[in-house]
Amino acid sequence: MMEEKVVRDEELNEALFTELLIRGDVKEFRDEFLSHHPYDQASFYEKADSGTRQLLYQYLSPKEMADLFEAIELDDDDYEDLFLEMDARYASDLLSYMYTDDAVDILNELNKEQVATYLTIMDKESAQQIKDLLHYEEYTAGSIMTTEFVAVPKNSTVRSAMNILRNAAPNAETIYYVFVVDDDKKLSGIVTLRDLILAEEDTLISAIMNERVVSVSVSEDQEEVARMIKDYDFLALPVVDFQQHLLGIITVDDIIDVLEEEASDDYSKLAAVSDMDTFDKSSLTAAKKRLPWLILLTFLGMLTANLMGMFEATLDQVALLAVFIPLIAGMAGNSGTQALAVAVRGIATGDIEEESKMKLLFREAGTGLITGIVCGVVVVGLVYFWKGELLIGMLVGTAVMSSIFVATLAGSFIPLLIHRMKIDPAVASGPFITTLNDIISILIYLGLATTFLSRL
Repeated sequence: MMEEKVVRDEELNEALFTELLIRGDVKEFRDEFLSHHPYDQASFYEKADSGTRQLLYQYLSPKEMADLFEAIELDDDDYEDLFLEMDARYASDLLSYMYTDDAVDILNELNKEQVATYLTIMDKESAQQIKDLLHYEEYTAGSIMTTEFVAVPKNSTVRSAMNILRNAAPNAETIYYVFVVDDDKKLSGIVTLRDLILAEEDTLISAIMNERVVSVSVSEDQEEVARMIKDYDFLALPVVDFQQHLLGIITVDDIIDVLEEEASDDYSKLAAVSDMDTFDKSSLTAAKKRLPWLILLTFLGMLTANLMGMFEATLDQVALLAVFIPLIAGMAGNSGTQALAVAVRGIATGDIEEESKMKLLFREAGTGLITGIVCGVVVVGLVYFWKGELLIGMLVGTAVMSSIFVATLAGSFIPLLIHRMKIDPAVASGPFITTLNDIISILIYLGLATTFLSRL
Protein backbone atom coordinates (compact mmCIF):
# COMPACT_ATOMS: atom_id res chain seq x y z
CA MET A 1 0.00 0.00 0.00
CA MET A 2 2.83 2.41 0.90
CA GLU A 3 4.62 1.68 -2.38
CA GLU A 4 1.38 2.31 -4.30
CA LYS A 5 1.00 5.68 -2.56
CA VAL A 6 4.59 6.67 -3.41
CA VAL A 7 4.02 5.80 -7.08
CA ARG A 8 0.75 7.74 -7.11
CA ASP A 9 2.41 10.80 -5.50
CA GLU A 10 5.17 10.67 -8.10
CA GLU A 11 2.63 10.58 -10.93
CA LEU A 12 0.71 13.50 -9.39
CA ASN A 13 3.94 15.51 -9.11
CA GLU A 14 4.82 14.82 -12.74
CA ALA A 15 1.33 15.85 -13.87
CA LEU A 16 1.53 19.08 -11.86
CA PHE A 17 5.02 19.97 -13.11
CA THR A 18 3.99 19.31 -16.70
CA GLU A 19 0.85 21.42 -16.36
CA LEU A 20 2.78 24.38 -14.92
CA LEU A 21 5.39 24.13 -17.67
CA ILE A 22 2.76 24.06 -20.41
CA ARG A 23 0.96 26.99 -18.80
CA GLY A 24 4.24 28.93 -18.74
CA ASP A 25 3.84 30.00 -15.12
CA VAL A 26 7.52 30.36 -14.26
CA LYS A 27 7.13 31.56 -10.68
CA GLU A 28 4.56 28.96 -9.64
CA PHE A 29 6.54 26.21 -11.38
CA ARG A 30 9.76 27.19 -9.60
CA ASP A 31 8.04 27.45 -6.22
CA GLU A 32 6.45 24.02 -6.61
CA PHE A 33 9.34 22.24 -8.35
CA LEU A 34 12.09 23.49 -6.03
CA SER A 35 10.05 22.64 -2.93
CA HIS A 36 10.47 18.94 -3.77
CA HIS A 37 13.48 16.78 -2.98
CA PRO A 38 16.20 16.70 -5.70
CA TYR A 39 15.41 13.00 -6.22
CA ASP A 40 11.82 13.87 -7.21
CA GLN A 41 13.14 16.61 -9.49
CA ALA A 42 15.61 14.19 -11.07
CA SER A 43 12.87 11.58 -11.62
CA PHE A 44 10.81 14.13 -13.55
CA TYR A 45 13.85 15.23 -15.58
CA GLU A 46 14.75 11.66 -16.54
CA LYS A 47 11.25 10.98 -17.92
CA ALA A 48 10.86 14.34 -19.67
CA ASP A 49 11.15 14.68 -23.44
CA SER A 50 13.62 17.05 -25.12
CA GLY A 51 11.10 19.90 -25.38
CA THR A 52 10.25 19.72 -21.69
CA ARG A 53 13.94 19.65 -20.76
CA GLN A 54 14.54 22.80 -22.82
CA LEU A 55 11.92 24.57 -20.70
CA LEU A 56 13.65 23.33 -17.55
CA TYR A 57 16.95 24.85 -18.72
CA GLN A 58 15.13 28.17 -19.11
CA TYR A 59 13.33 28.05 -15.76
CA LEU A 60 16.16 26.65 -13.58
CA SER A 61 19.58 28.15 -12.96
CA PRO A 62 22.73 26.07 -13.55
CA LYS A 63 23.17 25.79 -9.76
CA GLU A 64 19.63 24.45 -9.33
CA MET A 65 20.15 22.05 -12.20
CA ALA A 66 23.43 20.93 -10.58
CA ASP A 67 21.52 19.95 -7.44
CA LEU A 68 19.17 17.94 -9.65
CA PHE A 69 22.08 16.20 -11.41
CA GLU A 70 23.59 15.20 -8.05
CA ALA A 71 20.52 12.98 -7.54
CA ILE A 72 20.08 11.74 -11.10
CA GLU A 73 20.52 8.10 -12.13
CA LEU A 74 21.28 7.75 -15.82
CA ASP A 75 23.10 5.27 -18.01
CA ASP A 76 26.62 6.43 -18.79
CA ASP A 77 25.99 6.85 -22.52
CA ASP A 78 22.97 9.15 -21.92
CA TYR A 79 25.00 12.06 -20.54
CA GLU A 80 26.55 13.00 -23.87
CA ASP A 81 23.17 13.54 -25.57
CA LEU A 82 21.77 15.48 -22.61
CA PHE A 83 24.70 17.88 -22.46
CA LEU A 84 24.63 18.39 -26.23
CA GLU A 85 21.11 19.79 -25.97
CA MET A 86 22.22 22.39 -23.39
CA ASP A 87 23.88 25.71 -24.14
CA ALA A 88 27.64 25.25 -23.63
CA ARG A 89 27.87 28.06 -21.07
CA TYR A 90 24.90 26.65 -19.14
CA ALA A 91 26.41 23.15 -19.14
CA SER A 92 29.80 24.47 -18.06
CA ASP A 93 28.28 26.42 -15.15
CA LEU A 94 26.22 23.37 -14.17
CA LEU A 95 29.38 21.23 -13.92
CA SER A 96 31.25 23.89 -11.95
CA TYR A 97 28.48 23.95 -9.30
CA MET A 98 28.57 20.16 -8.84
CA TYR A 99 30.88 18.42 -6.41
CA THR A 100 34.15 17.83 -8.24
CA ASP A 101 34.01 14.03 -8.15
CA ASP A 102 30.48 13.98 -9.59
CA ALA A 103 31.44 16.46 -12.32
CA VAL A 104 34.43 14.27 -13.21
CA ASP A 105 32.19 11.18 -13.43
CA ILE A 106 30.03 12.99 -15.99
CA LEU A 107 32.94 14.40 -17.98
CA ASN A 108 34.42 10.90 -18.27
CA GLU A 109 31.31 9.93 -20.25
CA LEU A 110 31.48 12.89 -22.69
CA ASN A 111 33.53 13.15 -25.86
CA LYS A 112 36.86 14.98 -25.77
CA GLU A 113 35.54 18.01 -27.69
CA GLN A 114 32.76 18.54 -25.13
CA VAL A 115 35.16 18.21 -22.20
CA ALA A 116 37.63 20.67 -23.72
CA THR A 117 34.84 23.17 -24.41
CA TYR A 118 33.42 23.07 -20.89
CA LEU A 119 36.81 23.29 -19.19
CA THR A 120 37.75 26.29 -21.37
CA ILE A 121 34.57 28.19 -20.52
CA MET A 122 34.57 27.24 -16.83
CA ASP A 123 36.15 29.46 -14.17
CA LYS A 124 39.83 28.62 -13.66
CA GLU A 125 39.54 27.34 -10.10
CA SER A 126 36.77 24.84 -10.86
CA ALA A 127 38.45 23.78 -14.10
CA GLN A 128 41.75 23.13 -12.32
CA GLN A 129 40.09 21.05 -9.60
CA ILE A 130 38.39 18.93 -12.25
CA LYS A 131 41.59 18.55 -14.29
CA ASP A 132 43.42 17.34 -11.19
CA LEU A 133 40.98 14.44 -10.89
CA LEU A 134 40.50 13.63 -14.57
CA HIS A 135 43.99 12.15 -14.96
CA TYR A 136 43.47 9.46 -12.31
CA GLU A 137 42.92 5.95 -13.61
CA GLU A 138 39.30 4.86 -13.69
CA TYR A 139 38.00 2.65 -10.85
CA THR A 140 40.68 3.86 -8.43
CA ALA A 141 40.33 5.89 -5.24
CA GLY A 142 41.61 8.96 -7.09
CA SER A 143 38.87 8.74 -9.69
CA ILE A 144 36.03 8.73 -7.14
CA MET A 145 37.41 11.06 -4.46
CA THR A 146 36.24 14.63 -3.94
CA THR A 147 38.45 17.59 -3.12
CA GLU A 148 35.69 19.41 -1.24
CA PHE A 149 36.64 18.58 2.33
CA VAL A 150 37.56 20.46 5.51
CA ALA A 151 41.18 20.39 6.70
CA VAL A 152 42.66 22.34 9.62
CA PRO A 153 46.29 22.87 10.72
CA LYS A 154 47.63 20.63 13.44
CA ASN A 155 48.80 23.58 15.56
CA SER A 156 45.50 25.51 15.39
CA THR A 157 43.01 25.95 18.23
CA VAL A 158 39.44 24.74 18.34
CA ARG A 159 38.27 28.34 17.89
CA SER A 160 40.22 28.85 14.66
CA ALA A 161 39.25 25.36 13.44
CA MET A 162 35.57 26.22 13.91
CA ASN A 163 36.08 29.40 11.88
CA ILE A 164 37.69 27.38 9.09
CA LEU A 165 34.82 24.91 9.27
CA ARG A 166 32.17 27.65 9.02
CA ASN A 167 33.85 29.15 5.94
CA ALA A 168 34.41 25.80 4.21
CA ALA A 169 31.09 24.17 5.14
CA PRO A 170 28.97 25.60 2.27
CA ASN A 171 31.16 23.87 -0.34
CA ALA A 172 32.29 20.81 1.62
CA GLU A 173 30.72 17.46 0.82
CA THR A 174 30.75 16.49 4.51
CA ILE A 175 31.56 18.40 7.70
CA TYR A 176 31.24 15.58 10.21
CA TYR A 177 34.90 14.69 9.77
CA VAL A 178 37.56 17.42 9.92
CA PHE A 179 40.99 16.29 8.77
CA VAL A 180 44.16 17.53 10.43
CA VAL A 181 47.29 18.27 8.39
CA ASP A 182 50.79 19.44 9.27
CA ASP A 183 52.72 22.29 7.68
CA ASP A 184 53.54 20.10 4.64
CA LYS A 185 49.84 19.22 4.11
CA LYS A 186 50.46 15.66 5.26
CA LEU A 187 47.61 13.87 7.00
CA SER A 188 48.28 13.88 10.76
CA GLY A 189 44.95 13.06 12.34
CA ILE A 190 41.21 13.54 12.37
CA VAL A 191 38.63 15.23 14.60
CA THR A 192 34.89 14.88 14.41
CA LEU A 193 32.34 17.65 14.58
CA ARG A 194 31.35 16.27 17.99
CA ASP A 195 34.96 16.64 19.21
CA LEU A 196 35.02 20.30 18.15
CA ILE A 197 31.69 21.13 19.76
CA LEU A 198 32.58 19.53 23.09
CA ALA A 199 36.15 20.90 23.35
CA GLU A 200 37.15 24.22 24.92
CA GLU A 201 37.82 26.96 22.35
CA ASP A 202 41.46 27.44 23.36
CA THR A 203 42.28 23.73 23.16
CA LEU A 204 44.87 22.79 20.53
CA ILE A 205 43.64 20.51 17.75
CA SER A 206 46.69 18.30 18.28
CA ALA A 207 45.44 17.59 21.82
CA ILE A 208 42.02 16.25 20.76
CA MET A 209 42.71 14.73 17.35
CA ASN A 210 42.85 11.00 16.72
CA GLU A 211 46.26 10.17 15.24
CA ARG A 212 45.32 6.64 14.21
CA VAL A 213 43.76 7.56 10.90
CA VAL A 214 42.70 4.92 8.38
CA SER A 215 43.43 6.17 4.86
CA VAL A 216 43.73 4.78 1.34
CA SER A 217 46.25 5.32 -1.41
CA VAL A 218 45.12 7.35 -4.38
CA SER A 219 45.79 4.32 -6.61
CA GLU A 220 43.78 1.85 -4.49
CA ASP A 221 41.04 -0.08 -6.31
CA GLN A 222 37.55 1.25 -5.62
CA GLU A 223 36.32 -2.19 -4.51
CA GLU A 224 38.91 -2.24 -1.73
CA VAL A 225 37.88 1.28 -0.71
CA ALA A 226 34.24 0.16 -0.54
CA ARG A 227 35.23 -2.81 1.59
CA MET A 228 37.14 -0.59 4.02
CA ILE A 229 34.27 1.85 4.45
CA LYS A 230 31.91 -1.07 5.04
CA ASP A 231 34.24 -2.72 7.56
CA TYR A 232 34.96 0.46 9.53
CA ASP A 233 31.50 2.06 9.16
CA PHE A 234 33.06 5.37 8.06
CA LEU A 235 31.15 8.31 6.61
CA ALA A 236 34.27 9.36 4.70
CA LEU A 237 37.76 8.03 4.05
CA PRO A 238 40.83 10.23 3.38
CA VAL A 239 42.87 9.65 0.22
CA VAL A 240 46.63 10.21 0.33
CA ASP A 241 49.61 9.95 -2.00
CA PHE A 242 52.72 7.87 -1.30
CA GLN A 243 54.09 10.66 0.93
CA GLN A 244 50.87 10.87 2.97
CA HIS A 245 49.78 14.23 1.53
CA LEU A 246 46.00 14.61 1.87
CA LEU A 247 44.55 14.73 -1.65
CA GLY A 248 40.84 14.22 -1.10
CA ILE A 249 38.16 12.15 0.58
CA ILE A 250 35.71 9.46 -0.48
CA THR A 251 32.26 9.73 1.06
CA VAL A 252 29.85 6.93 1.81
CA ASP A 253 27.33 8.10 -0.83
CA ASP A 254 30.00 7.65 -3.50
CA ILE A 255 30.72 4.17 -2.16
CA ILE A 256 27.05 3.24 -2.46
CA ASP A 257 27.31 4.09 -6.17
CA VAL A 258 30.48 1.98 -6.40
CA LEU A 259 28.82 -1.00 -4.74
CA GLU A 260 25.87 -0.76 -7.12
CA GLU A 261 28.20 -0.44 -10.11
CA GLU A 262 30.38 -3.38 -9.04
CA ALA A 263 27.36 -5.58 -8.24
CA SER A 264 25.83 -4.82 -11.63
CA ASP A 265 29.15 -5.50 -13.35
CA ASP A 266 29.67 -8.82 -11.55
CA TYR A 267 26.10 -9.91 -12.27
CA SER A 268 26.59 -9.06 -15.94
CA LYS A 269 29.72 -11.19 -16.11
CA LEU A 270 28.10 -14.06 -14.24
CA ALA A 271 25.36 -13.99 -16.88
CA ALA A 272 27.95 -13.70 -19.69
CA VAL A 273 26.70 -10.27 -20.74
CA SER A 274 29.28 -7.59 -21.53
CA ASP A 275 27.17 -4.90 -19.90
CA MET A 276 23.87 -5.20 -18.10
CA ASP A 277 20.99 -4.44 -20.44
CA THR A 278 18.54 -1.73 -19.44
CA PHE A 279 14.91 -1.58 -20.47
CA ASP A 280 15.32 1.61 -22.49
CA LYS A 281 17.83 0.06 -24.88
CA SER A 282 16.81 -1.14 -28.33
CA SER A 283 16.82 -4.78 -29.37
CA LEU A 284 19.77 -4.11 -31.69
CA THR A 285 21.84 -2.55 -28.87
CA ALA A 286 21.05 -5.44 -26.51
CA ALA A 287 21.88 -7.99 -29.22
CA LYS A 288 25.27 -6.35 -29.91
CA LYS A 289 26.23 -6.72 -26.25
CA ARG A 290 25.12 -10.35 -25.97
CA LEU A 291 26.29 -11.72 -29.33
CA PRO A 292 30.07 -11.86 -28.66
CA TRP A 293 29.53 -14.02 -25.58
CA LEU A 294 26.95 -16.22 -27.29
CA ILE A 295 29.21 -16.77 -30.30
CA LEU A 296 32.10 -17.72 -28.01
CA LEU A 297 29.83 -20.11 -26.11
CA THR A 298 28.70 -21.55 -29.45
CA PHE A 299 32.27 -22.56 -30.25
CA LEU A 300 32.58 -24.14 -26.81
CA GLY A 301 29.29 -25.92 -27.46
CA MET A 302 30.71 -27.28 -30.72
CA LEU A 303 33.56 -28.75 -28.67
CA THR A 304 30.94 -30.56 -26.59
CA ALA A 305 29.23 -31.85 -29.76
CA ASN A 306 32.57 -33.00 -31.17
CA LEU A 307 33.31 -34.80 -27.93
CA MET A 308 30.00 -36.69 -28.18
CA GLY A 309 30.88 -37.60 -31.75
CA MET A 310 33.99 -39.39 -30.48
CA PHE A 311 31.72 -41.76 -28.53
CA GLU A 312 29.29 -42.32 -31.40
CA ALA A 313 30.06 -46.06 -31.52
CA THR A 314 29.22 -46.44 -27.83
CA LEU A 315 25.93 -44.59 -28.24
CA ASP A 316 25.04 -46.69 -31.31
CA GLN A 317 25.46 -49.92 -29.37
CA VAL A 318 23.55 -48.79 -26.27
CA ALA A 319 21.10 -46.09 -27.39
CA LEU A 320 19.61 -45.82 -23.90
CA LEU A 321 22.79 -44.07 -22.75
CA ALA A 322 21.87 -40.95 -24.75
CA VAL A 323 18.71 -40.45 -22.71
CA PHE A 324 20.69 -39.59 -19.58
CA ILE A 325 23.17 -37.11 -21.10
CA PRO A 326 21.01 -34.01 -20.35
CA LEU A 327 20.49 -35.24 -16.77
CA ILE A 328 24.21 -35.66 -16.06
CA ALA A 329 25.25 -32.45 -17.81
CA GLY A 330 22.50 -30.46 -16.08
CA MET A 331 23.35 -31.71 -12.60
CA ALA A 332 27.04 -31.04 -13.12
CA GLY A 333 26.32 -27.54 -14.44
CA ASN A 334 24.04 -26.72 -11.51
CA SER A 335 26.48 -27.91 -8.84
CA GLY A 336 29.35 -26.06 -10.54
CA THR A 337 27.34 -22.83 -10.66
CA GLN A 338 26.50 -23.15 -6.96
CA ALA A 339 30.18 -23.51 -6.05
CA LEU A 340 31.06 -20.63 -8.39
CA ALA A 341 28.56 -18.32 -6.68
CA VAL A 342 30.01 -19.12 -3.25
CA ALA A 343 33.60 -18.52 -4.39
CA VAL A 344 32.89 -15.29 -6.30
CA ARG A 345 30.87 -13.86 -3.43
CA GLY A 346 33.61 -14.74 -0.95
CA ILE A 347 36.23 -13.01 -3.09
CA ALA A 348 34.04 -9.96 -3.66
CA THR A 349 33.28 -9.47 0.04
CA GLY A 350 36.85 -10.17 1.13
CA ASP A 351 35.82 -13.16 3.27
CA ILE A 352 38.25 -15.38 1.38
CA GLU A 353 41.81 -14.60 2.41
CA GLU A 354 44.97 -16.45 1.47
CA GLU A 355 44.82 -18.81 4.46
CA SER A 356 41.16 -19.74 3.91
CA LYS A 357 41.32 -20.58 0.19
CA MET A 358 42.44 -24.15 0.83
CA LYS A 359 39.75 -24.43 3.50
CA LEU A 360 37.16 -23.39 0.91
CA LEU A 361 38.45 -25.94 -1.62
CA PHE A 362 38.39 -28.76 0.92
CA ARG A 363 34.91 -27.77 2.08
CA GLU A 364 33.57 -27.64 -1.48
CA ALA A 365 35.27 -30.95 -2.31
CA GLY A 366 33.53 -32.52 0.68
CA THR A 367 30.24 -30.91 -0.30
CA GLY A 368 30.60 -32.17 -3.87
CA LEU A 369 31.40 -35.69 -2.67
CA ILE A 370 28.41 -35.85 -0.30
CA THR A 371 25.92 -34.39 -2.78
CA GLY A 372 27.37 -36.52 -5.55
CA ILE A 373 26.96 -39.77 -3.59
CA VAL A 374 23.40 -38.93 -2.53
CA CYS A 375 22.33 -37.87 -6.04
CA GLY A 376 24.10 -40.88 -7.55
CA VAL A 377 22.25 -43.32 -5.29
CA VAL A 378 18.93 -41.62 -6.07
CA VAL A 379 19.63 -41.84 -9.82
CA VAL A 380 20.50 -45.57 -9.58
CA GLY A 381 17.15 -46.22 -7.94
CA LEU A 382 15.20 -44.11 -10.43
CA VAL A 383 16.83 -45.73 -13.47
CA TYR A 384 16.29 -49.22 -12.07
CA PHE A 385 12.59 -48.69 -11.30
CA TRP A 386 12.02 -46.78 -14.55
CA LYS A 387 13.92 -48.93 -17.05
CA GLY A 388 14.71 -52.06 -15.05
CA GLU A 389 18.40 -51.69 -15.91
CA LEU A 390 20.55 -52.04 -12.79
CA LEU A 391 23.93 -51.92 -14.59
CA ILE A 392 23.01 -48.85 -16.60
CA GLY A 393 21.58 -47.30 -13.46
CA MET A 394 24.87 -47.91 -11.64
CA LEU A 395 26.78 -46.45 -14.60
CA VAL A 396 24.63 -43.31 -14.69
CA GLY A 397 24.75 -43.00 -10.89
CA THR A 398 28.54 -43.28 -10.87
CA ALA A 399 28.77 -40.67 -13.64
CA VAL A 400 26.45 -38.33 -11.73
CA MET A 401 28.49 -38.72 -8.54
CA SER A 402 31.82 -38.16 -10.32
CA SER A 403 30.51 -35.25 -12.39
CA ILE A 404 29.04 -33.41 -9.40
CA PHE A 405 32.25 -33.86 -7.42
CA VAL A 406 34.49 -32.60 -10.23
CA ALA A 407 32.08 -29.78 -11.19
CA THR A 408 31.84 -28.52 -7.61
CA LEU A 409 35.62 -28.53 -7.28
CA ALA A 410 36.03 -26.75 -10.62
CA GLY A 411 33.38 -24.18 -9.75
CA SER A 412 35.30 -23.13 -6.64
CA PHE A 413 38.86 -23.58 -7.95
CA ILE A 414 38.57 -21.67 -11.25
CA PRO A 415 37.49 -18.29 -9.79
CA LEU A 416 40.24 -18.59 -7.13
CA LEU A 417 42.79 -19.26 -9.88
CA ILE A 418 41.53 -16.34 -11.96
CA HIS A 419 41.62 -14.07 -8.90
CA ARG A 420 45.21 -15.19 -8.28
CA MET A 421 46.02 -14.04 -11.83
CA LYS A 422 44.69 -10.53 -10.96
CA ILE A 423 41.61 -10.98 -13.17
CA ASP A 424 38.04 -10.32 -12.06
CA PRO A 425 36.75 -13.75 -10.93
CA ALA A 426 33.27 -12.87 -12.19
CA VAL A 427 34.49 -13.64 -15.73
CA ALA A 428 34.30 -17.30 -14.66
CA SER A 429 30.64 -16.79 -15.44
CA GLY A 430 27.80 -19.24 -15.04
CA PRO A 431 27.56 -20.07 -18.77
CA PHE A 432 31.31 -20.72 -18.98
CA ILE A 433 31.33 -22.96 -15.92
CA THR A 434 28.21 -24.74 -17.21
CA THR A 435 29.77 -25.34 -20.64
CA LEU A 436 33.02 -26.53 -19.09
CA ASN A 437 31.17 -28.89 -16.80
CA ASP A 438 29.14 -30.19 -19.76
CA ILE A 439 32.41 -31.23 -21.38
CA ILE A 440 33.75 -32.82 -18.19
CA SER A 441 30.51 -34.65 -17.35
CA ILE A 442 30.07 -36.05 -20.87
CA LEU A 443 33.70 -37.17 -20.94
CA ILE A 444 33.26 -38.94 -17.58
CA TYR A 445 29.91 -40.50 -18.52
CA LEU A 446 30.72 -41.74 -22.00
CA GLY A 447 34.25 -42.68 -20.95
CA LEU A 448 32.85 -44.95 -18.24
CA ALA A 449 30.27 -46.33 -20.70
CA THR A 450 32.95 -47.16 -23.26
CA THR A 451 35.14 -48.80 -20.60
CA PHE A 452 32.30 -51.06 -19.40
CA LEU A 453 30.56 -51.39 -22.78
CA SER A 454 31.00 -55.19 -22.82
CA ARG A 455 28.98 -55.56 -19.62
CA LEU A 456 26.02 -53.39 -20.69
